[in-house]
Amino acid sequence: MSKVQMVVRRFAGQTSGENQRCSENGSFPQNENGRNITEAAHRKDDMERLKAELIRRVQTQLNDAVERAVSDSITSLNTHSHTNMLTHTDNKTSSGDRHKLDQGKVFVARCSLLDELFEISHIRTIYHMFIAALFLFFMSTLAVDYIDQGRLVLDLGLFYYAFGQLHVVICCWTLMFSYTLLGPYHVLRVWAGLYHNGHHRTCVCVITAIILCAAQMSMLGIFPVYVVLHYQLPPASRFIIILEQIRFVMKSYSFIRESTAAALKNTPQKGERLWFPALSSYLYFLFCPTLIYREVYPRNPNIRWRFVGMNFLKVLASLFYLYFILERLCIPVFRNKSGLQFSTRTLILTLFHAAFPGMLMLMLGFYAFLHCWLNAFAEMLRFADRMFYKDWWNSTSFANYYRTWNIVVHDWLYYYAYRDFLWLSGYKLRSVATLSVFAVSALVHEYAFTMGFGFFYPVMFCTFAGIGVVFNFAMNDKRKSPVWNIIMWTCLFIGQGVHVCLYCLEWYAQIHCPRTGAGFWDLVTPRSWTCSYQ
Repeated sequence: MSKVQMVVRRFAGQTSGENQRCSENGSFPQNENGRNITEAAHRKDDMERLKAELIRRVQTQLNDAVERAVSDSITSLNTHSHTNMLTHTDNKTSSGDRHKLDQGKVFVARCSLLDELFEISHIRTIYHMFIAALFLFFMSTLAVDYIDQGRLVLDLGLFYYAFGQLHVVICCWTLMFSYTLLGPYHVLRVWAGLYHNGHHRTCVCVITAIILCAAQMSMLGIFPVYVVLHYQLPPASRFIIILEQIRFVMKSYSFIRESTAAALKNTPQKGERLWFPALSSYLYFLFCPTLIYREVYPRNPNIRWRFVGMNFLKVLASLFYLYFILERLCIPVFRNKSGLQFSTRTLILTLFHAAFPGMLMLMLGFYAFLHCWLNAFAEMLRFADRMFYKDWWNSTSFANYYRTWNIVVHDWLYYYAYRDFLWLSGYKLRSVATLSVFAVSALVHEYAFTMGFGFFYPVMFCTFAGIGVVFNFAMNDKRKSPVWNIIMWTCLFIGQGVHVCLYCLEWYAQIHCPRTGAGFWDLVTPRSWTCSYQ
């Protein structure tokens, strides 16, 4: 608390100094009432300013102290538990490496950052500005429809098209969910029983691995892709199936990984029952907003159903926000631009036009999914750890932005991709491990966009695996100046503009200039490069 004491002393010193100066200068003569009032007002303003600074410093110090205390207690608890497990491992392995290998994510009861920030009136006002912009979009769309078509009914044709064939989506999701719940669980349970019997353990492990790989590839690999391509689903329906496919793959992998390691450690003695996770804990994990499996999570005592309803309502409002952005800012522009020959001039003009809508889409995606959607499910399941993101908007480096933008996915990539690669390489190839994580993320993003839009245009892969890697190493954690935060936001605006611009141009080019063949180069060559129509 030394900084707080310094502020208090400075406050006291400045106050006494002000009184001394006033006394020396004769600021309180009885016959100068106007001057006395003016100087008293100035003195009052100084006192209020110093008071506000003192309160701010005290709050900062208290917050830092609380965070350090919580962090120290978690670290102490974590270290104690890991020490007990490490005593049974190989003595030839160094203690540092064993700690790194066994340490996993610790779940703690905490609120989402935006929920805390919205308690501040100034931040809540910014939130209200976005709501006002939504009403402005709504009134603008109604006014345009009334002037052009003479009606006051909102045309939701884009919604009906994008979410078409929902019955196919529901059936596909049900089958994927049923397999993800029952398939890996029962296969691993049978494996655990056979393995601990002690007969042909190697053969049992190999056969189990082959069965799991084949089942995963069939039900969570080929099946959803077949449904998307066979039924020619519209974009939103495609994205639902593909994103759920990716989520089920990540969830099932975490369960397989964590339960296998736990089953190997918990060897039953004679007469003891074989330990294996309960199906109910796995079912809970499939719906709770995390990709790291644990048998037990911190839970809240009750459910705030009003909070759940408000978050789902905000998700719906975000969908309407996205609809208005597409209808008012994107579709009219790119529908006209798509008829032009692809050129540098066309690309630059559309890129800067798409930067602002693209950034709005990024913010909407973050708020609707990472805050509202995940918080709604966390509340219904009483899941207490709500740290789905950190203050990525304050990042001065892309390295920090990638770590704080999506904590849910980042945890999975860190524990099951980055850290496992480090362990396999003997904790030597950290840069290679980072590049491998970027490669996996870029491939998954590109797969999702290719299947969702129905055409191959590796914009997402190039930005992640190319520009993203460069920015990660160039704009690293050593950058602390606020100028780098401005640079990061500028790069985000430009990057989102590139995504919206190129994907929209290619979408309309695919409509007006469909493929003429099924050859490899015809499938991978963007149609917007050669398409021109009048």
